Amino acid sequence: MRLKELRHKKKLSQLQLAIALNMNQNSISRYETGEREADYATLIRFADYFNVSIDYLLERTDNPKINR
Repeated sequence: MRLKELRHKKKLSQLQLAIALNMNQNSISRYETGEREADYATLIRFADYFNVSIDYLLERTDNPKINR
């Protein structure tokens, strides 16, 4: 998952992202390390926050644009 890369591009700490998404910092850390997999609702929250497609977030494409 590109979560860490996207977070770094926005110059956010794990805690800042967790606060913005009303989540726990520990959860953000586990998603970034692959220790935990995000459910659909969480993937949507991440994609919406960073304005990227879920496919981009999950590294299924290199195109960050959302195709609607």
